[in-house]
Amino acid sequence: MESQFRLSSWVGNIPCQWVGISCNNFSSISHISLTSSALKGTLHTFSFSCLQSLVSLDLSHNLLYGTIPSHLGNLSKLIYLNLSENHLSGRIPSELCQLTSLHILDLYSNYITGSIPLSIGNLSNLIYMDLGLNKLSGSLPQELGNLTSLKGLFLDGNILTCMIPISIGNLGNLTSLYLSDNKLSGSICNEIGMLKSLTRLALQDNNLSGSIPTSIGNLGNLSALFLNDNKLYGPIPQEIGKLGSLFQLGLYTNNLSGSIPTSIGNLTNLYLLSLAENNLWGSIPSSLGNMKNLKTLELFMNKLSGNIPLEIGKLKLLTALELFTNELNGYISFEFNNLTNLKYLGLEENMLTGYLPRNVCNGGSLQNFTAFDNNFIGSIPISLRNCTSLVQVRLERKRLRGNLSEDFGIYPNLTYIDLSYNHFYGELSQKWGQCQSLQSLKISNNRISGVIPLELGRSTELHILDLSFNHLVGQIPKELGKLTSLFLLHLGDNQLSSSIPSEVGMLSNLQFLILSANNLTATFGEMSSLTNVDISYNCLEGLLPNNKAFSEAPFEALRNNKGLCGNASSLKACPSSITWSKNPSEKRRNKVVIIFIVHILSILFLSMIVFWILYAVLKRPRLRNKLNNTREAQNGNMFAIWSYDGKMVYESIIKATEEFDSKHCVGVGGCGSVYKAELQSGQVVAVKKFHLVQDGDITNAKGFKNEIHALLEIRHRNVVKLFGFCSHPQQSFLVYKFLEGGSMKDLLSNKEEVVSFDWIKRENVVRGVADALSYMHHNCSPPIVHRDISSKNILLDSKYEAHISDFGTARFLKPDSSNWTSFAGTFGYTAPGNITFSLLACLAL
Repeated sequence: MESQFRLSSWVGNIPCQWVGISCNNFSSISHISLTSSALKGTLHTFSFSCLQSLVSLDLSHNLLYGTIPSHLGNLSKLIYLNLSENHLSGRIPSELCQLTSLHILDLYSNYITGSIPLSIGNLSNLIYMDLGLNKLSGSLPQELGNLTSLKGLFLDGNILTCMIPISIGNLGNLTSLYLSDNKLSGSICNEIGMLKSLTRLALQDNNLSGSIPTSIGNLGNLSALFLNDNKLYGPIPQEIGKLGSLFQLGLYTNNLSGSIPTSIGNLTNLYLLSLAENNLWGSIPSSLGNMKNLKTLELFMNKLSGNIPLEIGKLKLLTALELFTNELNGYISFEFNNLTNLKYLGLEENMLTGYLPRNVCNGGSLQNFTAFDNNFIGSIPISLRNCTSLVQVRLERKRLRGNLSEDFGIYPNLTYIDLSYNHFYGELSQKWGQCQSLQSLKISNNRISGVIPLELGRSTELHILDLSFNHLVGQIPKELGKLTSLFLLHLGDNQLSSSIPSEVGMLSNLQFLILSANNLTATFGEMSSLTNVDISYNCLEGLLPNNKAFSEAPFEALRNNKGLCGNASSLKACPSSITWSKNPSEKRRNKVVIIFIVHILSILFLSMIVFWILYAVLKRPRLRNKLNNTREAQNGNMFAIWSYDGKMVYESIIKATEEFDSKHCVGVGGCGSVYKAELQSGQVVAVKKFHLVQDGDITNAKGFKNEIHALLEIRHRNVVKLFGFCSHPQQSFLVYKFLEGGSMKDLLSNKEEVVSFDWIKRENVVRGVADALSYMHHNCSPPIVHRDISSKNILLDSKYEAHISDFGTARFLKPDSSNWTSFAGTFGYTAPGNITFSLLACLAL
């Protein structure tokens, strides 16, 4: 090895006494074990030729780099070779395949490239081979089938392509087969069913297609089966019920269809079952109640219907039950109260009715409880009051009732709670201030009264505070100025009065401030971090802060105040006599100074000059009164997503798109370009970057804000999912879930692909769009009209599920008033929602 290689005991002429060295009876070196010895350098200068008796070489978990030397192939007696977890690169030398005595070959976690040598089949005595977490490419050689002694084959985490060779069926002694996280394609060969000794089969995260072979049922010793994150289709075979030894079954994120086979209930040893993100339909089989050891059950994002079977209540060991985004209906059975070990319960986006499970947190373990977008009624489950384990609660958009003052307790671990769009009443409890981990508190659109508690200022981790559309009174507490992490503050449409505290003006991270429709007076601090503001329908007056958020604010965000002026394009400039002060006490101090000066001047100047000065001073209030402006416009809102590490995600997007290089561009429109970005986490997202014009403005700022506003209001499976947005002088963009099917316009224009777009798939697209439009028109408050439903704005996923996109021209209808819209959308096309201004959903369908 190179000069960096130093071991203090390696001195003298008796190597058998050195650390890490073992010798045989003839004093020849037989074993070298220097694992985790912080070795650095390459192996090329090390003389292996003098180690002809070596049977074991372990240099794992060091800092070795460079290529694997070919002269290792001369160690003819070598049985064990472990070079794992180093920084080795280059190809696997074919000379290694001369080590016919080798039992174990471990090159795991390096940077090895190239293909697996065909001569690998010469290692007929190999029992264990781990080449995982490298950069190997090419196909799996048929010669792997010659390794009939092999018990463990690990090739996961590479870039291997093509099909799984049928010769794999020759490995009758194999107990572990890991081919996951590659780019393997084609179908799973029937020969896989010949591996009857197999206990673990991991084929997830590939591009495998076709159906799951029925021969899988022959693997009676299998304890773990992972086929998730592929492109498998067709039904789940009944034969899967023969795998009685199975502990883990992961088939999620495929295109599997049909019903869940009842035979799956035979897997009584199972503790993890995930069939999520497929196209499964029908009811949940009651036979699942036989799985008494089940801890995780994930059936979310399918098309399952019917009631949740009573037998689910028998699964007393369940810690995670995820049934969200299906078509389940009916009541939650009383048997649900038996699930006292639940940590994660997801019921959202179904059609469930009745009451929420009363004893959902009786075990004191519940962390995530989400049940929004259902038809539940009644009050909050009593067990939630003292459920201190809670981390996330989402119960928005229901018909829940109850006294908010009494229904909730203190939750030290709670980070996110959304109770918006319900019928809660009462006052905000002081206890919310004791939720020290709380990052997002949303209780908008309820009937909450009383004042905002001062104690809320103790929740210093808050990023989002939304108490809008309630009946709150009194002042905005200055203690909110302690919320230094606050990103969005929405107190609009209440009955708040008095001045806006100057402490709020010092919140350096606040970007969205919405205080519209209150009785607020006076003006406030600079708020240099703001990007969006709405202070309309108040009694504010005076000079606006001189920053971008106010200067670029539309008239709708400033309208109906007592007398605002400043640099905003929708306001008149302030006369030089008008100055801005932070609070009423400062105004009083200024007034005392003016009186004192006038008194001194009255002594020094003639009475005529004094009279003229006093006349000028008395005239100033009239100048202020002339600044009132009451032009008609519509009120607007702006919402934001739950907190995350924005800087990290922003840098990840810039890196993934190589600073928006054109090679990543997948579409161009009038307002911007769409890029495909594969983030470091492996997640693929779509990034819509808006075109910039002079001074860093975007070409359609209103459309940018409209799209954010709309997509934060809408949560529907047939509306494109917004992950986040960036508003920055250098680039403004929106980040969506990437839909690999492209737009319906592209599909219909492709003569080859349109052939497979049969009438069943077309009907499914129409139903999806109709469902989304009906939701937008009837279930959103206020209703939302898209105004540009066309084939280019309907995106498809790999399952031909429709998703409406591009809400830049969307319109929010004001309740209890007439709504007129100018023409918007695609030229030469009028969306159904634009034809008239009543019965919107009927016409759109």
